[in-house]
Amino acid sequence: MEKLLDILRELHPETDFETETRLVDGGILASFDVVMLITRIEEEFGVVIPAKEIVPKNFNSAAALFALITRIGEQDD
Repeated sequence: MEKLLDILRELHPETDFETETRLVDGGILASFDVVMLITRIEEEFGVVIPAKEIVPKNFNSAAALFALITRIGEQDD
């Protein structure tokens, strides 16, 4: 989770990603941010995020993102 938080903080250091639950719905992460985030996650965690998983509920919080990464990682095993 800490690696993910570091990636998020690089995008928006002013945001408290440990408590924020409306990253997409609240406009904190714009579409370009999501694209950058997906690229970094895929590089850092060695997972490929399917297009069907690129929905706001998976990107609205660090916890939701981490759950997505974990779920995808388990499917690859």
